Amino acid sequence: MSTAGAVAAVLVIAITLYAWSGLADYGAGLWDLLAGDRDSGRRPRQLIDTAVTPVWEANHVWLIFIVILTWTAFGIAFASIMTTLFIPLCLALLGVVLRGASFALRKDAARAGRRHLAGWLFGLGSILTPFFLGAVLGGIVAGRVPVGNAAGNEITSWWNPVSVLTGVLAVATGAFLSAVYLVAEARRRDLPDLERYFWTRAVVMAVVGLAVGLAAAIALRGDNRQMFDRLVSRSIPLLLIGVIALGATMWLARRAVVRGLRVVAAAGVAALIWSWAVAQAPYLLPFTLTIADGAGAPATLRWLLIWAVIALLLVVPALALLYTLDQRTTDLGEDPTTSRPEPDLTR
Repeated sequence: MSTAGAVAAVLVIAITLYAWSGLADYGAGLWDLLAGDRDSGRRPRQLIDTAVTPVWEANHVWLIFIVILTWTAFGIAFASIMTTLFIPLCLALLGVVLRGASFALRKDAARAGRRHLAGWLFGLGSILTPFFLGAVLGGIVAGRVPVGNAAGNEITSWWNPVSVLTGVLAVATGAFLSAVYLVAEARRRDLPDLERYFWTRAVVMAVVGLAVGLAAAIALRGDNRQMFDRLVSRSIPLLLIGVIALGATMWLARRAVVRGLRVVAAAGVAALIWSWAVAQAPYLLPFTLTIADGAGAPATLRWLLIWAVIALLLVVPALALLYTLDQRTTDLGEDPTTSRPEPDLTR
């Protein structure tokens, strides 16, 4: 494998890590939004808030890693993507800002109404960002991003059936992963009602994701036949592994088997991401720019690869420690939609 190919492989690994953590984080925001009114949604929101609060910022470190790696190693592709797809990328960024600001403000809001409004903004941002990031990926896969500065159409490059369905698929994938993680969290905290609650939602999202994935594949066949043929030929083993793993996840959750549940679900999502990467290789932009043609200087790639490996060796254990420490608490935490207690001013 060439140095450029190795950097591209690291990029795919970073995308996978972001799907496992950041995408699931957005899914938690979707479930928070759909939990219902203040009374019926209180306990699901409590579990979501308790599970996500300690790790939500760390979950998105991989997005920064992906942007910097693409910008430095594959500048031509980065410039083409950023200038043609600037509208969905800006909307995805808006979701990040809404989500981060509302999450922080909800913790400091003194009144229940303001905390509830912040919760709505949190949920809205949790839908915007994965949808538009998925639309960006759909535009690339459909071959609607030509090489050059703003060379593609600023609307049809991302507002087309493949992009829209890929955006919906990204939202459904995050919601599925989040629901599976929350099933395990509810089981660990001995909350059988919430375990059933999120298991039902995991099943629904698995069915929705499968249906949307099939629809996206059909749309891709009409939009970019060459890419579709690659997906159903060279990537078919990974697609089958992904579907089997997702089915195994449902079986384990149904039988209340928590050990390995999150690993199997994450493996299924990884297989689907890698099926895309294998189908598109060796192209950065199908089928106009290869990894070799779009790569930076050899010396830059070598040092980038060294630092990328060092970063992975430093960040992965740190995140593993964070997730391990987060697993030590068993209380359900505070209600995220109610006011904080008034401070005792008599002291």
